[in-house]
Order: sequence, then C-alpha cells, then structure tokens
Amino acid sequence: MPRKPPARRPPASPSKHVHPGRWEGKAKPDWLSRALARAGVLPQEEAEEAIQAGRVSVNGRVVKQPLAPVPQGASVRVDGLPVSLEAPTRVLVFHKPAELLTSTVGQHGVGTVYERLLPQLPPELAGFTWHAVGRLDRGTTGLLLFTNDDKLVTHVTSPETHLTKRYVATVFSEADEERVEPLRRGVQLEDGPARPAKVRVRDAHTVEVTVTEGRNHQVKRMLGAVGLPVRALHREAVGGVELDVPEGAFRLLTDAEVSEGLRYTPSLLPPGEG
Repeated sequence: MPRKPPARRPPASPSKHVHPGRWEGKAKPDWLSRALARAGVLPQEEAEEAIQAGRVSVNGRVVKQPLAPVPQGASVRVDGLPVSLEAPTRVLVFHKPAELLTSTVGQHGVGTVYERLLPQLPPELAGFTWHAVGRLDRGTTGLLLFTNDDKLVTHVTSPETHLTKRYVATVFSEADEERVEPLRRGVQLEDGPARPAKVRVRDAHTVEVTVTEGRNHQVKRMLGAVGLPVRALHREAVGGVELDVPEGAFRLLTDAEVSEGLRYTPSLLPPGEG
C-alpha cells in the first residue's frame, strides 16, 4: 500500500515578497515510487528498492530518492527500458472468506484479505497498488472490491453516491414482515438515523437488506435494533456488481461493469491523480 507523503508546512501568509508556490497553477506531481506502483510497473516496495539501487531514471537522469516528484509527461525508464506512468482504472471483485481482516496487517494470528488475494494475481495485475473499497468485518463474507484508483474508493464508499450494497443476514430470532418493517422506514442508531432500507424476508432466519450507506457494523446494528441479532452476514452485491466467483477467488471487472455497475467512468490516471 502507498505510504503517506511527508507532512507539509502550512503556506505562509500572502505577501508581495512571497513568490507563488512551485506547483501553483500546475498539476501536482506524484512521487516516483508511488507513480510506478500506481501504474502497475512495480509493487510499491519493489519500486522503492529499484529506485534506491539506481535502476530508475527520470528524463535521462538516475533518481535514487523514492519520494522524488515526477511531473506529468516525464520520461521514465526502469533498467533502461521506457515505462508508462499512465494507469488505467482497474477493479477486482473478490469473494472474502470469513476470519480474514480487511487490513494490510494481520493481528494475533488472524490473516488478511491481501494475504489471500495478492498471491493469486497474474503478472499484469501484480504490480499495481491495490486499495480495498470499504471494509467487511472479520466474520463477514462476500463481495469485496479492490482498485488501484483512489477516486473510485471515494465514489463507491461515499453515502452521497447512494450506491446500493446488498447483504444477506442469518439471524437468531424469527423474522417476519412486522419485525422488519421499521427498517424500511429508517431506524434510529447510536450515531444517528439510518436511511430507509430495502428489506426482504427470505425465510424465518434469513433477511436480505439493501442499504445505501456504509457505516460501521451498520446492517448488524440495524437488525439488532429490531430484535434480530445477526449470526452471520454475507454481502452479495455492490451497485450492479454481483458476487459471481467462488470463495477466496477473484476476477477483474470489465470497463462496462465499472461504468454501469458502479456508475463510475474508468479513466487513465496520470501521475498525481487518483
């Protein structure tokens, strides 16, 4: 995963003696190691190692600082070979098993989704830096998206997008129409009212819930609020993207699935964007 850039000092107060910022009015450059990882040339750690080893040049000059800025249009070579820093938006749909953390670091012997996903990726996908699009709890299974495009993460997870997320919950108590009706009107939670949800009772212990928010433990808390504590939770769909791969497996979405299913237009990500 990309590292955070170093903290920046606040800009000085405007003055006739202060010159415009270096990148004022220009596209802000990315730093070299992240630009290589974002474009799928090399994974982040490998990119840093290659740069420090003197294997990367920018506009004909060897650069050994991973955080060196790379302006748009720069000519970049790795081991003498030209590489493109334009990164097409890529999105993976992954079937998350239970007992995995949506995190880059495991805890107390519990593995992560990255440890399960990354070893499966073919060479043409392995070089990208992948971001999980939202989170699923350790015990929750089902559809989890990954992308190399930061802006897509924001688009899908923002409640303002109103993109639907469909879950199927196995509940301890018996569900019926009367019990779930408050969910359709919007129940009150500790952190504020939940939006009205689409709810279907599949059987006495199985409830389908479709929400347009992604608050922490939201579906579990909503069902708990109407006396239906959740025993197991599974996500079936995000927007128009349905889970259609076996547990632990993944596939690459097409541009049409991203634009139509997620209502997001795939684009090339130049350095410093996304």
